[in-house]
Amino acid sequence: MDMQIAGPLSATGLAINPESAMTSAVVYACVNVLAQAIASLPLLVYRRLPDGGKERAPEHRLYPILHDQPNPEMTAYEFRACLVGHMALWGNAYAEIERSDAGINALWPLRPDRMTPGRDDGGNLIYNYRMPNGQPKQFQFEQIMHWRGLSGNGIIGYSPIAHAAEAVGVDLATRQYGARFFGNDSRPGGILVHPKTLTDAAANRLKDRWEQAHKGLTNSQRVAVLEEGITWTQIGIPPEEAQFLETRRYQRSEIAALYRVPLHLINDLERATFSNIEHQSLEFVTYTLVPWLVQIEQAIRRDLFAISEGKRTHFAEHLVDGLLRGDIQSRYAAYNIAHMGGWLSADEIRAFENMNSIPGGDGQAYWMPMNMQTVEKALEPPKPVPAGLAPFVKPAPDEGEDEAAPEEDGEDGE
Repeated sequence: MDMQIAGPLSATGLAINPESAMTSAVVYACVNVLAQAIASLPLLVYRRLPDGGKERAPEHRLYPILHDQPNPEMTAYEFRACLVGHMALWGNAYAEIERSDAGINALWPLRPDRMTPGRDDGGNLIYNYRMPNGQPKQFQFEQIMHWRGLSGNGIIGYSPIAHAAEAVGVDLATRQYGARFFGNDSRPGGILVHPKTLTDAAANRLKDRWEQAHKGLTNSQRVAVLEEGITWTQIGIPPEEAQFLETRRYQRSEIAALYRVPLHLINDLERATFSNIEHQSLEFVTYTLVPWLVQIEQAIRRDLFAISEGKRTHFAEHLVDGLLRGDIQSRYAAYNIAHMGGWLSADEIRAFENMNSIPGGDGQAYWMPMNMQTVEKALEPPKPVPAGLAPFVKPAPDEGEDEAAPEEDGEDGE
């Protein structure tokens, strides 16, 4: 595997690049959260309907490529997780489009650190790639699917790691400091003071013997014997005085803000409560994932849906309904409102809950209360009832005429 090792030096003296940044637990967690969340969402191909609606189009050539398997070696989850990771680290994700006369056959991910977008003499966008064997290869615009993040020129996206190198560098530096601190039995450095002047060879020999005997966790708590008037003087600042833990906490928050990932998703529950976690999870979908999903969907439409493959009639879209669901009580209350309002059927509600339809088709009916009608209908004057359908109404007696008494059987009261 060709790995990018070099990178700009941060103020900490550490070289920061996407590969070294992934050794930070916080960077790895944030990138992993984004990659897993986006890759786990179903990516479906839809057909536009004349009335403005949509329906799934599993017969479309791109449906199995985007939803199931983009190439013979990768699942759809692995492919999209790889590209989202590239985008989160380099700001760009590339995939080679394998085409034939029948259309698109496969998508193959390409390493962003080997790709250099540019323009040819005619002003057309091209992609210059360095193959694993070191040989250059040029791709035309229609051969590459390119997901780019925030960009300054519309051709290549900014690398989040390059623009946050100092924040990542401080996180890596504090981690290394902590590792060395605990590797030295949780004690700061110090000096050995000898009452006499030592030659360089003697001083180095004394230092080496001391480190061999006392450095590292395996040599912790060993008894030191100081001879010839040698004394130990501790130097350095203890981690608690240097606000070591607070620094690490701040860097965790700063890197999480870089990717707009809530802290509870990277296992920082210090300020989390049950109520705010639920709202933060919904905000993560709305303000973090949705912009990523829109960018990906529009790039797919631009690069994969040619006119011949239904660009005007078909599109790809992620299914995010599952991430926006609340707790069971809130969901069922919303379902009840939608069902009573007449715009969700029982079968549609059961589908949201991953349940089968009601046998016999009874669940496809839409219900609504009898006492509801449109405002326009309520303002209409009553329509005349046809004569033949008028209900029987007993006529009122004429004025001054008493109602006829009921006849009695027989004559003269008999």
